[in-house]
Amino acid sequence: MIAKEVLKNIRRIQITTSRMVNDVFAGQYQSVFKGKGMEFDEVREYQPGDEIRSIDWNVTARMGNPYIKKFVEERELTVMLLLDMSPSSFFGTRNQLKMRLAAEVCSVLAFAAIKNNDKVGFIAFTDKIEKFIPARKGLRHVLRIISEALYFKPKGKKTDINAALEYLNKITTRKTVVFIISDFYSPDFKKMLAVSNKRHDIVAITVSDPREMELFDAGIVKLEDLESGETFMVDTSDIALRKKYNQDAKQRQSERKMLFSSVNVDTIEVRTDMPYTQSLFRFFRNRERRLRTR
Repeated sequence: MIAKEVLKNIRRIQITTSRMVNDVFAGQYQSVFKGKGMEFDEVREYQPGDEIRSIDWNVTARMGNPYIKKFVEERELTVMLLLDMSPSSFFGTRNQLKMRLAAEVCSVLAFAAIKNNDKVGFIAFTDKIEKFIPARKGLRHVLRIISEALYFKPKGKKTDINAALEYLNKITTRKTVVFIISDFYSPDFKKMLAVSNKRHDIVAITVSDPREMELFDAGIVKLEDLESGETFMVDTSDIALRKKYNQDAKQRQSERKMLFSSVNVDTIEVRTDMPYTQSLFRFFRNRERRLRTR
């Protein structure tokens, strides 16, 4: 039996994210993610301006007047949410943990998918596959995904993007819209990401906390690497140390952006100290603009 507090939290996220989808993202989601092809809709009389290539010559011959075949986009998509649940995601120094933020972003994307009659599935991973929920439709299905994103207890201790992508490619037989939600602290995964993006439409959502980007003077502090378990003492009053930390963080961020760009993977950056709605809205708007100019 699910505890009342769990149900309350799931319900709160359902209300918040579904309202957000209805007000902002649903139309944009539909415009930037295309269906799997075109399907026949109807035959109608030719009108000035119609493509001559669309003329149905068999019907035209029978009716004595030109008719065309009309096609519509087959809208139904499959969306897979790949959620990094490694220990580094259970970190946060501002409004919430990175994991909590990632779960809410999952919820928004899942609600956007089912509102457009798409199927949505879920893969939770660390350095192994922790949980797989096959893609389906419906509110109850999405609520299950939200529950797992919020409360599943992973066992792995590190992050392996390669393993998550390999598993994705094994369980999918058709092109899928894939959102990878992670801090991407993982061994080299460029080759597998490039291969997977040729098969699917992948969007990388990077989740971060401001303390990962900048170290402040707090005296001597004890730090822990959440994925290795190693602990060490650091004198944060050391100006040279803080400068090196901040430079390394900026370099990692720059290298990550270059990696995604090099394999044509779209990216969204969300932070625990900023509203994620702005980042999602910017992504949808930019991608929609880019598609219009092609």
